[in-house]
Amino acid sequence: MTGGEPPAIAPMLAGASIGPRDTTSWVFEPKWDGVRVIGRAWSGELRLTSRAGNDITSAYPELGGLSAALGHHAAVVDGEVIAFDAKGRPSFERLQRRMHVRNPGRSLMSEVPVLYALFDLLWLDGRLLTGEPLTERRRLLDELRLRGPSWQTTTALPDMSDEDRLENVRTAGLEGYVAKLGSSRYAPGRRSKEWVKVKCVRQRELVVGGWSEGERGRSGQIGSLAVGWVDPSVPAPADHPFALRYSGQVGSGLSDLLLQTLSLSFRELATESSPFVSPPATPRGLHWVRPSVVVQVAFNEVTTAGVLRQPSIKGLRNDVDPATVVWTDELE
Repeated sequence: MTGGEPPAIAPMLAGASIGPRDTTSWVFEPKWDGVRVIGRAWSGELRLTSRAGNDITSAYPELGGLSAALGHHAAVVDGEVIAFDAKGRPSFERLQRRMHVRNPGRSLMSEVPVLYALFDLLWLDGRLLTGEPLTERRRLLDELRLRGPSWQTTTALPDMSDEDRLENVRTAGLEGYVAKLGSSRYAPGRRSKEWVKVKCVRQRELVVGGWSEGERGRSGQIGSLAVGWVDPSVPAPADHPFALRYSGQVGSGLSDLLLQTLSLSFRELATESSPFVSPPATPRGLHWVRPSVVVQVAFNEVTTAGVLRQPSIKGLRNDVDPATVVWTDELE
Protein backbone atom coordinates (compact mmCIF):
# COMPACT_ATOMS: atom_id res chain seq x y z
CA MET A 1 0.00 0.00 0.00
CA THR A 2 1.63 3.26 -1.13
CA GLY A 3 -0.56 5.73 0.73
CA GLY A 4 -0.99 7.92 -2.38
CA GLU A 5 0.89 11.07 -3.31
CA PRO A 6 2.80 12.42 -0.30
CA PRO A 7 2.21 15.96 0.99
CA ALA A 8 4.64 18.84 0.49
CA ILE A 9 6.42 19.57 3.78
CA ALA A 10 8.76 22.50 4.45
CA PRO A 11 12.07 21.65 6.15
CA MET A 12 12.62 22.24 9.86
CA LEU A 13 15.65 24.42 10.66
CA ALA A 14 18.19 24.50 13.46
CA GLY A 15 17.57 27.35 15.89
CA ALA A 16 20.80 27.48 17.89
CA SER A 17 24.55 27.30 17.34
CA ILE A 18 25.87 26.25 20.76
CA GLY A 19 25.97 22.56 21.58
CA PRO A 20 24.06 21.16 24.57
CA ARG A 21 25.89 20.75 27.89
CA ASP A 22 24.03 17.58 28.82
CA THR A 23 24.19 15.32 25.77
CA THR A 24 22.43 12.24 27.19
CA SER A 25 19.18 12.82 25.29
CA TRP A 26 20.67 14.16 22.05
CA VAL A 27 21.50 12.64 18.69
CA PHE A 28 24.52 13.91 16.77
CA GLU A 29 24.77 13.89 12.99
CA PRO A 30 27.33 15.19 10.47
CA LYS A 31 26.68 18.68 9.12
CA TRP A 32 26.93 18.31 5.37
CA ASP A 33 28.14 21.24 3.30
CA GLY A 34 25.40 20.95 0.69
CA VAL A 35 21.84 22.02 -0.09
CA ARG A 36 18.75 21.03 1.88
CA VAL A 37 16.31 18.91 -0.13
CA ILE A 38 12.90 17.40 0.71
CA GLY A 39 12.18 14.28 -1.34
CA ARG A 40 8.67 12.92 -2.05
CA ALA A 41 8.58 9.43 -3.53
CA TRP A 42 5.57 7.34 -4.55
CA SER A 43 4.56 4.86 -7.28
CA GLY A 44 7.87 5.20 -9.10
CA GLU A 45 7.73 9.02 -8.99
CA LEU A 46 10.16 11.34 -7.23
CA ARG A 47 9.82 15.06 -6.55
CA LEU A 48 12.66 17.07 -5.02
CA THR A 49 12.00 20.42 -3.38
CA SER A 50 14.51 23.02 -2.21
CA ARG A 51 14.44 24.80 1.13
CA ALA A 52 12.69 27.72 -0.63
CA GLY A 53 9.99 25.37 -1.94
CA ASN A 54 11.21 25.25 -5.55
CA ASP A 55 10.97 22.07 -7.62
CA ILE A 56 14.55 20.97 -8.32
CA THR A 57 13.82 17.42 -9.48
CA SER A 58 15.37 17.96 -12.90
CA ALA A 59 18.65 19.14 -11.35
CA TYR A 60 19.52 15.71 -9.95
CA PRO A 61 18.28 12.98 -12.31
CA GLU A 62 20.58 10.38 -10.71
CA LEU A 63 18.34 10.44 -7.63
CA GLY A 64 15.34 9.14 -9.60
CA GLY A 65 16.06 5.57 -8.52
CA LEU A 66 15.28 6.43 -4.90
CA SER A 67 11.58 5.82 -5.51
CA ALA A 68 12.26 2.31 -6.80
CA ALA A 69 14.52 1.69 -3.80
CA LEU A 70 11.52 2.32 -1.54
CA GLY A 71 9.71 -0.60 -3.14
CA HIS A 72 5.99 -0.52 -2.30
CA HIS A 73 6.41 2.38 0.13
CA ALA A 74 5.53 6.04 -0.40
CA ALA A 75 7.53 8.49 1.69
CA VAL A 76 8.66 12.04 2.38
CA VAL A 77 12.33 12.20 3.37
CA ASP A 78 14.53 15.06 4.52
CA GLY A 79 18.20 15.30 3.66
CA GLU A 80 20.96 17.19 1.95
CA VAL A 81 22.41 16.89 -1.55
CA ILE A 82 26.19 17.06 -1.43
CA ALA A 83 29.17 16.79 -3.77
CA PHE A 84 32.72 15.78 -2.91
CA ASP A 85 36.15 17.15 -3.73
CA ALA A 86 39.10 15.12 -5.02
CA LYS A 87 39.90 14.02 -1.45
CA GLY A 88 36.39 12.74 -0.77
CA ARG A 89 35.36 15.66 1.44
CA PRO A 90 32.00 17.47 1.05
CA SER A 91 32.57 20.58 -1.06
CA PHE A 92 29.98 23.33 -1.48
CA GLU A 93 32.21 24.93 -4.09
CA ARG A 94 32.07 21.80 -6.24
CA LEU A 95 28.32 21.42 -5.72
CA GLN A 96 27.74 24.89 -7.19
CA ARG A 97 28.51 23.44 -10.62
CA ARG A 98 25.31 21.40 -10.27
CA MET A 99 23.04 23.59 -8.14
CA HIS A 100 21.70 25.86 -10.87
CA VAL A 101 21.76 23.42 -13.78
CA ARG A 102 18.52 21.76 -14.86
CA ASN A 103 18.66 18.54 -16.89
CA PRO A 104 22.46 18.19 -16.64
CA GLY A 105 24.25 16.19 -19.31
CA ARG A 106 26.03 12.93 -18.67
CA SER A 107 29.41 14.67 -18.77
CA LEU A 108 28.57 17.06 -15.91
CA MET A 109 26.91 14.29 -13.90
CA SER A 110 30.06 12.21 -14.29
CA GLU A 111 32.41 15.06 -13.40
CA VAL A 112 30.34 16.19 -10.38
CA PRO A 113 28.34 13.27 -8.98
CA VAL A 114 26.07 14.03 -6.04
CA LEU A 115 24.87 12.11 -3.01
CA TYR A 116 21.53 12.55 -1.25
CA ALA A 117 22.32 12.16 2.48
CA LEU A 118 19.04 11.26 4.21
CA PHE A 119 18.53 12.06 7.89
CA ASP A 120 14.77 12.22 8.57
CA LEU A 121 11.48 10.59 7.60
CA LEU A 122 8.43 12.88 7.67
CA TRP A 123 5.64 10.81 6.11
CA LEU A 124 5.27 7.12 5.33
CA ASP A 125 2.43 5.30 3.55
CA GLY A 126 -0.23 7.81 4.46
CA ARG A 127 1.03 8.40 7.99
CA LEU A 128 2.29 11.85 8.93
CA LEU A 129 5.30 11.45 11.22
CA THR A 130 6.11 15.06 12.11
CA GLY A 131 4.41 14.65 15.49
CA GLU A 132 6.57 11.66 16.38
CA PRO A 133 9.86 12.07 18.29
CA LEU A 134 13.06 12.07 16.29
CA THR A 135 14.12 8.70 17.65
CA GLU A 136 10.96 7.08 16.23
CA ARG A 137 11.31 8.81 12.86
CA ARG A 138 14.92 7.68 12.64
CA ARG A 139 14.00 4.12 13.57
CA LEU A 140 11.49 3.98 10.74
CA LEU A 141 13.96 5.58 8.32
CA ASP A 142 16.65 3.05 9.21
CA GLU A 143 14.20 0.20 8.62
CA LEU A 144 13.79 1.33 5.00
CA ARG A 145 17.49 0.52 4.42
CA LEU A 146 17.94 3.30 1.87
CA ARG A 147 21.43 2.93 0.51
CA GLY A 148 22.09 3.25 -3.21
CA PRO A 149 24.54 4.64 -5.77
CA SER A 150 23.44 8.26 -5.17
CA TRP A 151 21.65 8.16 -1.81
CA GLN A 152 22.22 6.82 1.68
CA THR A 153 20.93 7.24 5.22
CA THR A 154 23.20 9.31 7.45
CA THR A 155 24.79 7.47 10.35
CA ALA A 156 24.70 9.13 13.76
CA LEU A 157 28.02 10.21 15.26
CA PRO A 158 29.31 8.16 18.22
CA ASP A 159 28.92 9.48 21.76
CA MET A 160 32.03 11.40 22.87
CA SER A 161 33.12 14.72 24.34
CA ASP A 162 32.37 17.86 22.38
CA GLU A 163 36.08 18.50 21.82
CA ASP A 164 36.60 15.01 20.41
CA ARG A 165 33.46 15.28 18.29
CA LEU A 166 34.58 18.55 16.73
CA GLU A 167 38.06 17.18 16.14
CA ASN A 168 36.66 14.05 14.48
CA VAL A 169 34.39 15.92 12.08
CA ARG A 170 37.15 18.43 11.36
CA THR A 171 39.56 15.62 10.54
CA ALA A 172 36.95 14.07 8.26
CA GLY A 173 36.70 17.35 6.35
CA LEU A 174 33.12 17.99 7.47
CA GLU A 175 31.60 21.44 8.08
CA GLY A 176 30.56 20.56 11.63
CA TYR A 177 27.77 18.62 13.31
CA VAL A 178 24.08 18.94 14.09
CA ALA A 179 22.77 18.02 17.53
CA LYS A 180 19.10 17.06 17.72
CA LEU A 181 17.08 16.37 20.84
CA GLY A 182 15.90 12.77 20.62
CA SER A 183 12.39 13.72 21.71
CA SER A 184 12.10 16.61 19.23
CA ARG A 185 9.03 16.75 16.98
CA TYR A 186 9.43 17.99 13.42
CA ALA A 187 8.34 21.62 13.03
CA PRO A 188 7.88 22.25 9.26
CA GLY A 189 9.27 25.57 8.09
CA ARG A 190 10.27 26.67 11.60
CA ARG A 191 13.48 27.05 13.56
CA SER A 192 13.78 25.16 16.83
CA LYS A 193 16.37 25.22 19.58
CA GLU A 194 15.85 21.48 19.83
CA TRP A 195 18.13 21.31 16.76
CA VAL A 196 21.60 22.82 17.16
CA LYS A 197 24.07 23.50 14.35
CA VAL A 198 27.73 23.59 15.41
CA LYS A 199 30.39 24.47 12.85
CA CYS A 200 34.08 23.68 12.80
CA VAL A 201 35.59 27.09 12.30
CA ARG A 202 39.23 27.13 11.33
CA GLN A 203 41.57 30.01 12.14
CA ARG A 204 44.96 31.19 10.99
CA GLU A 205 47.08 34.30 10.41
CA LEU A 206 46.96 36.20 7.12
CA VAL A 207 48.71 39.32 5.87
CA VAL A 208 46.80 42.46 4.89
CA GLY A 209 47.69 43.75 1.42
CA GLY A 210 44.92 46.25 0.86
CA TRP A 211 41.54 47.53 1.92
CA SER A 212 38.27 48.67 0.35
CA GLU A 213 35.91 51.40 1.48
CA GLY A 214 32.72 50.63 3.32
CA GLU A 215 29.19 51.66 2.47
CA ARG A 216 26.54 53.76 4.17
CA GLY A 217 27.75 54.35 7.76
CA ARG A 218 31.29 53.35 6.83
CA SER A 219 31.51 55.38 3.64
CA GLY A 220 35.05 56.71 3.28
CA GLN A 221 36.28 54.31 5.96
CA ILE A 222 37.62 50.79 5.94
CA GLY A 223 34.92 48.33 4.89
CA SER A 224 36.96 45.17 4.34
CA LEU A 225 40.54 43.95 4.24
CA ALA A 226 42.22 42.17 1.33
CA VAL A 227 44.27 39.37 2.86
CA GLY A 228 46.69 36.75 1.64
CA TRP A 229 49.64 34.49 2.39
CA VAL A 230 53.30 34.86 1.47
CA ASP A 231 54.53 32.89 -1.52
CA PRO A 232 58.36 32.78 -1.34
CA SER A 233 58.56 30.89 -4.64
CA VAL A 234 57.74 33.96 -6.75
CA PRO A 235 59.58 37.31 -7.03
CA ALA A 236 58.31 40.10 -4.85
CA PRO A 237 56.45 42.89 -6.66
CA ALA A 238 58.28 46.22 -6.89
CA ASP A 239 58.40 48.18 -3.61
CA HIS A 240 57.32 45.15 -1.56
CA PRO A 241 59.37 42.76 0.62
CA PHE A 242 57.56 39.65 -0.64
CA ALA A 243 54.63 38.50 -2.79
CA LEU A 244 51.17 37.69 -1.45
CA ARG A 245 48.72 35.16 -2.81
CA TYR A 246 45.20 36.56 -2.60
CA SER A 247 42.85 34.84 -0.12
CA GLY A 248 39.86 37.16 -0.43
CA GLN A 249 38.35 40.10 1.44
CA VAL A 250 37.06 40.05 4.98
CA GLY A 251 34.91 42.71 6.65
CA SER A 252 33.13 40.78 9.35
CA GLY A 253 34.60 41.27 12.82
CA LEU A 254 36.03 44.76 12.27
CA SER A 255 35.37 46.52 15.60
CA ASP A 256 35.58 50.30 16.04
CA LEU A 257 38.83 49.99 17.99
CA LEU A 258 40.36 47.75 15.34
CA LEU A 259 39.26 50.13 12.60
CA GLN A 260 40.96 53.04 14.36
CA THR A 261 44.17 51.09 14.77
CA LEU A 262 44.19 49.93 11.14
CA SER A 263 43.38 53.40 9.81
CA LEU A 264 46.44 54.84 11.53
CA SER A 265 48.64 52.00 10.28
CA PHE A 266 47.39 52.21 6.70
CA ARG A 267 48.27 55.92 6.45
CA GLU A 268 51.91 55.01 6.89
CA LEU A 269 51.75 51.82 4.82
CA ALA A 270 49.86 53.20 1.81
CA THR A 271 51.41 52.41 -1.56
CA GLU A 272 50.46 52.70 -5.24
CA SER A 273 51.37 49.13 -6.16
CA SER A 274 49.76 45.82 -5.26
CA PRO A 275 51.63 43.26 -3.15
CA PHE A 276 49.46 40.49 -4.64
CA VAL A 277 50.48 38.32 -7.58
CA SER A 278 48.20 36.65 -10.11
CA PRO A 279 46.42 34.34 -10.40
CA PRO A 280 43.89 34.90 -9.00
CA ALA A 281 43.29 38.48 -10.00
CA THR A 282 42.44 40.77 -7.10
CA PRO A 283 39.24 42.83 -7.29
CA ARG A 284 39.20 46.47 -8.29
CA GLY A 285 38.68 49.39 -5.94
CA LEU A 286 41.31 48.38 -3.40
CA HIS A 287 43.71 50.74 -1.67
CA TRP A 288 47.06 48.98 -1.47
CA VAL A 289 49.26 48.83 1.62
CA ARG A 290 52.70 47.37 2.24
CA PRO A 291 52.26 43.85 3.69
CA SER A 292 53.19 44.54 7.30
CA VAL A 293 49.96 43.92 9.22
CA VAL A 294 48.98 40.39 10.27
CA VAL A 295 45.42 39.53 11.31
CA GLN A 296 43.85 36.38 12.76
CA VAL A 297 41.02 35.18 10.52
CA ALA A 298 38.37 32.53 11.19
CA PHE A 299 36.84 30.77 8.19
CA ASN A 300 34.92 27.66 7.17
CA GLU A 301 36.61 26.58 3.96
CA VAL A 302 39.14 27.52 1.30
CA THR A 303 38.02 27.26 -2.33
CA THR A 304 40.21 25.69 -5.01
CA ALA A 305 41.10 29.25 -6.05
CA GLY A 306 42.52 29.82 -2.55
CA VAL A 307 39.75 32.19 -1.41
CA LEU A 308 38.32 31.93 2.12
CA ARG A 309 34.63 31.16 2.64
CA GLN A 310 32.76 33.06 5.39
CA PRO A 311 35.86 34.74 6.86
CA SER A 312 35.78 36.85 10.01
CA ILE A 313 38.50 38.98 11.61
CA LYS A 314 39.39 37.85 15.14
CA GLY A 315 42.08 40.43 15.86
CA LEU A 316 45.60 41.67 15.14
CA ARG A 317 48.66 39.44 15.48
CA ASN A 318 51.47 41.84 16.30
CA ASP A 319 53.47 38.87 17.55
CA VAL A 320 53.72 37.29 14.07
CA ASP A 321 56.32 38.23 11.46
CA PRO A 322 54.36 38.70 8.19
CA ALA A 323 57.18 37.05 6.23
CA THR A 324 56.42 33.76 8.03
CA VAL A 325 52.73 33.66 7.02
CA VAL A 326 53.04 31.04 4.29
CA TRP A 327 50.77 28.25 3.04
CA THR A 328 50.12 25.66 5.75
CA ASP A 329 47.76 22.78 6.43
CA GLU A 330 45.06 25.12 7.74
CA LEU A 331 44.58 26.28 4.14
CA GLU A 332 44.60 22.76 2.70
